[in-house]
Amino acid sequence: MKPPRTYRKDTSAAPRGYSSWEAAGLLWLAEVEGGASVAELQDVDVDHIDLLQYDPAPSTNVQADEFGVALARTHAAGAPAFGAPPARWSSHGFVGPADSPLPMPLEPSATWGALYAEQRIRHLLRIGQGNGLWAQEGDAFERVAARLESGEFDDGRPPARIHGDLWAGNILWTRAGAVLIDPAAHGGHAETDLAMLLLFTAPHIARIIAAYDEAAPLADGWQERVGLHQLFPVMLHAVLFGGGYVSQSVEIARSYA
Repeated sequence: MKPPRTYRKDTSAAPRGYSSWEAAGLLWLAEVEGGASVAELQDVDVDHIDLLQYDPAPSTNVQADEFGVALARTHAAGAPAFGAPPARWSSHGFVGPADSPLPMPLEPSATWGALYAEQRIRHLLRIGQGNGLWAQEGDAFERVAARLESGEFDDGRPPARIHGDLWAGNILWTRAGAVLIDPAAHGGHAETDLAMLLLFTAPHIARIIAAYDEAAPLADGWQERVGLHQLFPVMLHAVLFGGGYVSQSVEIARSYA
C-alpha cells in the first residue's frame, strides 16, 4: 500500500497564529460524527499546515445530496455562542487568502444579529473606509447594522457550527465525496454557509440545499435573507480586491437598509 501523500499549505506570509487558527477550525469541524468531511490535518507549524492529499474527481448528484445532509449535521453540532471561536482557539480569527487575511473578530454575542452587525458589517466598514472605500455610502451599511441589532433577522435558533468561508473553492470533490478545506470556523448562522455556496455557485447547489432542507428544514423566508448573509463576503472581497465588489456591496446594503 502506498503511504498517504501530503499537501503542504504555505502560511509563511500569514500573520502569526494563522496556522493554528486554521488547524483549530479543521479539528472542530471534524469532531462532528456524520458531519461534513474535513481535510485531515497531519501537521501544523508557524509557517505551514500539512493536510492529507486528496485526488480530485467529478462531483455527482449523489455526493451533493450526501453533502447537504452532512453539512446540516455539522451545523446542528452547535457552538457555545454566536461569535464563539472553535475549540483550541481563544483569540480573533482570520478570513481571506493566507498571504493577506484580515482579522475576524470572535467575541461571543447574545444574538446573531448583534454579531453580524458589529463584528462583520461595521468591522469591515471601518477597514474599508480606512482604505478609501465607501466614503459616501457608510449610512447604508449603518442602517443594515441597526436592523440587525434590533433583532429583526434573528429567528431564535441556537448558534450553528459553521465553516465560515464556504465558497465553492473550499470544497474538494473526491471519489468519496465532498471534503472541506480552509475554514474560518465559528459559532454563527447556518444560512451563512448556504449563502456562501450560492454566492459563487457551488456545483449541484440546488441539490445540496434541497438535501439540507430535508434533513434540517430552513426557516421561513431564508431565500430573502441570502443577500444579507452575502454582504459580509462581498464587503471582504471589496476590501481585498476592489473592483466591482465595491459597488456590489453597496447595492446589497441598500437593499436591506
